[in-house]
Amino acid sequence: MEVDMLGSAVLAFNNMMSLERLGFLSFGVLIGLVLGVIPGLGGLVGLSLLLPFTFNMDPYTALAFMMGLQAVVVTSDTIPAVLFGVPGTVGSAATILDGYPMARKGEAGRALGAAFSSSVVGGLWGALLLGVSVPVLRPIVLEIGSPELLAICVFGLSLVAVLSGGSPLKGLAGACIGLLVATAGDDPQTGTLRWTFGSLYLWDGLPVVPLALGLFAIPELGDMAITKQSINVNADDEKRDARFGQLDGIKDTFRNWFLVLRCASIGSFLGAVPGIGASVIDWIAYGHAARTEKGAPETFGKGDVRGVIASESSNNAKEGGALVPTIAFGVPGSASMALILGAFLIHGLVPGPEMLTKRLDVTYTLVWSVAIANIFGAGICFAFANQLAKVALIRIGVLAPVVLAITYIGAFQGSRQWGDIYALLIFGLIGWIMKRLRWPRPPLILGFVLGGLVERYMFISVERYGADWLWIWRDFGDGDIRFAPYVPIIFAVTLYGVLSPIIRGYISRAKANQASSKFGFQKEAVNPDLIFALLLFALFATAFTIASDWEFGARLIPQVVSVSAMIFIGWLVLSALFIAPGEKEEVDPDGIPGRGEGGTEPVQSDVHFDISADYGDLSGGEITRRVVNYFAWLLAFFGIAAVIGLLPAMLVYMVCYIRFQGKESWRITLLTSGGVWIVSYLLFHKLLIIPWPQTLVGDWFPVLRTIPELNMF
Repeated sequence: MEVDMLGSAVLAFNNMMSLERLGFLSFGVLIGLVLGVIPGLGGLVGLSLLLPFTFNMDPYTALAFMMGLQAVVVTSDTIPAVLFGVPGTVGSAATILDGYPMARKGEAGRALGAAFSSSVVGGLWGALLLGVSVPVLRPIVLEIGSPELLAICVFGLSLVAVLSGGSPLKGLAGACIGLLVATAGDDPQTGTLRWTFGSLYLWDGLPVVPLALGLFAIPELGDMAITKQSINVNADDEKRDARFGQLDGIKDTFRNWFLVLRCASIGSFLGAVPGIGASVIDWIAYGHAARTEKGAPETFGKGDVRGVIASESSNNAKEGGALVPTIAFGVPGSASMALILGAFLIHGLVPGPEMLTKRLDVTYTLVWSVAIANIFGAGICFAFANQLAKVALIRIGVLAPVVLAITYIGAFQGSRQWGDIYALLIFGLIGWIMKRLRWPRPPLILGFVLGGLVERYMFISVERYGADWLWIWRDFGDGDIRFAPYVPIIFAVTLYGVLSPIIRGYISRAKANQASSKFGFQKEAVNPDLIFALLLFALFATAFTIASDWEFGARLIPQVVSVSAMIFIGWLVLSALFIAPGEKEEVDPDGIPGRGEGGTEPVQSDVHFDISADYGDLSGGEITRRVVNYFAWLLAFFGIAAVIGLLPAMLVYMVCYIRFQGKESWRITLLTSGGVWIVSYLLFHKLLIIPWPQTLVGDWFPVLRTIPELNMF
C-alpha cells in the first residue's frame, strides 16, 4: 500500500507540473485572493462561478483550478481583517482580535507577514496530513456520531470563557444570544416558524455575513470615523514596519513553530469532521493558544502576534482536512466541499473506497493542488504586503466610505434581499453598544455559527439515544450496548474550561478585597451595563415562555439556551450588585480593539457605559454629535439605495462622503470613487451577475430593467 501511495503521489505531482494545469491553478489562486479580500464573498461564491467552466476540462485540471481558488481564500481574507478590522470571510474573524490592534500600533506589516507565513506553513501541514492520513482516518471518522459532534460544538462554545478576557460570564451570555438568534426561521424538525416576526426574509434564518459584518465592521469603522484617525495610530513607525515588518512576522512564525503545528493539526482534524466548518475552527485554535501560550491572558486581544498565528495556521490547514470525508465517504466537510464533490461527479469520479485505491492519483492531485496553491498564494501576498500595509496610512475620510460601501455590497451577498441591509444596520448598532459596554462580541458570532449544528446534533442525539448519549455506555439499538467514552470526557474538559477562569477571577478579587467588606449591596453597580444585562435576562425569559407553546423539537434548543443564559446573566447581576469589586485596572485609552472585548478587567469593574471611552480628548458633546453623524451616513446610504439601487448608491455615497465629510479635493474624490465603482461594477454586475433588489427608480422606469448594462434598479 505504501508503494502504491508513493507511486500515486509521484504520478500526481508529474501531472500537476504541466504548464496548462499550473496555469489554471495560478488563475484560480488569483481569483481566490481577490474574493478573500472583499468582505462578504468567499470560496463558495468563487467555486460556484468556476464550476460551469470545468465541464470540458480533464479531472486533474478541473480539480486543480477549483482547489487553487479554495485553498487561498483564507489567506487573503487576512488583509481586511488586519487593516480594517473587517472579516474578509467568517474564517478570519478570530484574526481581527490581535491583527487589527497590531495595525493600530504600527505593526500592520508584521501582522500580515506572520499571517501569510503561518498560513502557508499551516496549509502545507494540512496537505501533508491529508496525504498520509486518508487511509488511517477512515475508521476514526466512522466512529464519530451526533453525540460526539454535539460535544465538540459545546466544547467550541466553552472557549468563549477564554475569548472574553476578564468577563467570562458576559462571554457565555453573548454566546447564548448567538445561539438564540441562530434558531430564527423555519424549524427543520417540526416546521414551526420561530422569531420571524411576520417577515419572509427570516423564514430561512439570518445569514451569517450581514451579522458578522455588522458586529465587527460597523463599530470599528465607526470608531475610526468618530476619532478621524487612520488605521495606524502610530504612523511614525510605519516606514520601518513597511520595510521590515514582513520579515519580523516570518521570524515570529518560525519562533512559534510548535504553536503553528499544533493549530494546523487542530484545523486539519476539525476540518475532517463534517459540519464543523471554517467559521468555528479558527476560534477553537485561537482559544487553544490563549489557554496554552505563556502570558496569553495578559496579551491576547491586544495585539499579540501569536493570536494571529494561531488563527491563520488553523484556517488554512482545514482545507486539507475537509477533503478527507469528501474523498473517503462522499460527505462534504464544508459547503465549499459540496461544490468540489459536484466537480467529482461531473468528471465521473465516485467518492469512497475507489478514491483510496484505484484513483489515488486523483486524490494526490488534490493534495498537491492544496500545497502548491498555498505557496503561490502566500508568495503573491508577500510580494504586495508592503503596499498593503500602507493602506493603514490612508486618511479615514477616504478609507471609511470605500470600506463601508463594499461592506454594504458584501452584506447583500448573505441572501441577496433588502433584509441583509436591515440586519447589517441592526447588528452594527448592537455591536457598537456592546463595545461601549465592554460586552465581548466574538462569543455572539461563535454562538451563531454553531447554533444550527448544536440544534441538529442535540435533536438527533436525544431522539436516537434518549439520555444515554450522555453516558459512557450507549445503547445503539437491539440491545447493542457499546463503550462510548468520548462525550463524557469532552464535557468534563468543557466544564473545567468554563468554570476555571470564573473561579480564578473570584479568587483574585477576594485577595484584592481582604481589607474591605466583600459582600453587601453595591449601589454604584446600578448603571447602563447592569440595565443591559437585565434587559437580556428579560429577553431570554420571554423567549423561554414563548417557546413553551412549540413542539418538542422546536423548543428544545431555545429553552435550553434561555435557561443557560438566565443562569449566566443572573450570576453576573448578583455578583455586580452584592460583591464588592476588586481594585479596578486601568483601561487603555488608545482605542485598540480587544480592550473593549473584556480586556483584563474584573467582571464587576467592567460595568459602565462610557461613550468617551477610547475616543481620546474629545468632549462628550462632540463625540455624541459624531456618533449621530456616522449612523446618519449609514442610514443615508440605505435610503439612497432604496431609491436608485445598491450599486449606483455606492458611487453617490462615496462621492458625497469623501468630498463633504472627508473634505478631500474633487480630484481625489472622483478618482477614488470612480475607480472603486468601476471595479465593483465589473465584478458584481458583469462577472458575478448579481440580481440586484428592486428600487423606486426601476418601478418608475421599467425599461431600465430590460437593458443588461443598466439593470441595477
